[in-house]
Amino acid sequence: MAASSTIVCFGEMLIDFVPDTAGVSLAESQGFLKAPGGAPANVACSISKLGGSAAFIGKVGKDEFGYMLADILKKNGVNAEGVLFDEHARTALAFVTLKKDGEREFMFYRNPSADMLLKESELKMDLIKKAKIFHYGSISLITEPCRSAHMAAMKAAKQAGVLLSYDPNVRLPLWPSAEAARQGIKSIWNEADFIKVSDDEVEFLTQKSPDNEEAIKSLWHDGLKLLVVTDGEKGCRYYTKASLSFKGKVPGYAVKAIDTTGAGDSFVGSLLVSMAKDTSIFTDEAKLKQALAFSNACGAICTTKKGAIPALPTVSDAQALMSGSK
Repeated sequence: MAASSTIVCFGEMLIDFVPDTAGVSLAESQGFLKAPGGAPANVACSISKLGGSAAFIGKVGKDEFGYMLADILKKNGVNAEGVLFDEHARTALAFVTLKKDGEREFMFYRNPSADMLLKESELKMDLIKKAKIFHYGSISLITEPCRSAHMAAMKAAKQAGVLLSYDPNVRLPLWPSAEAARQGIKSIWNEADFIKVSDDEVEFLTQKSPDNEEAIKSLWHDGLKLLVVTDGEKGCRYYTKASLSFKGKVPGYAVKAIDTTGAGDSFVGSLLVSMAKDTSIFTDEAKLKQALAFSNACGAICTTKKGAIPALPTVSDAQALMSGSK
């Protein structure tokens, strides 16, 4: 295993435009708040805010928004030496509608955006090979040249003994079709050591109910060390290698959710911090449950504020929620 404890997050960073009023459509919205986003970047900031060591690798436009995003990474203590600026393409934008319950709908501007144009030759391979964990999503798999860069980065990390972490983060509007999304997401499924999926994603990928144990077992592969299914405010379920007998639920925390953006990223970032500190959580159920309860608290806190990165909790925020809930 690599000696460093750095978690390298790979993929897209973009600007989310969030309506200043919840529960209105994009057309009805009078104004939008500019919020930095992109799941892998959110995860990197989450890690750093919780005291972990994070780096981000990805491409933004050589424009005001791109510079702003690189600056936000640095301000959040994330190593941004793997960030590239594209001369010819803009930073990606997403307009996000917040429905009354804080759930979201997306409208993307990426034709093509800078993150899609990352090339294998531009990767900071030394950073990837020295990581403890390499974390990625599936949006970077949708188009070339970024897909090839993603595959090369994953392969280099795996060969260097780095743990591979995968949160597919299904965003259907970005894929040519639902079937293309299913195939693309599953094309790298068996490479990962750790996978986190939401209950909705289980339903999408298996086309069965997320409560169906057989559906979840169909997502297991022999190389996996841990599979976590997040169930929103209900908490999460976990499955580990011990012949799938080591499985259980960890309840969530009740909060007043106003925006679920970034909650899953906050959850993942927190769990990766626990993993980087102590990989025995894969085999020690008590430690794993503790780590997952902490991740549930981090995810819950993130839903109580608008935007992703500004809403990410600190360790003391999460501990306060956990101790107040006992």
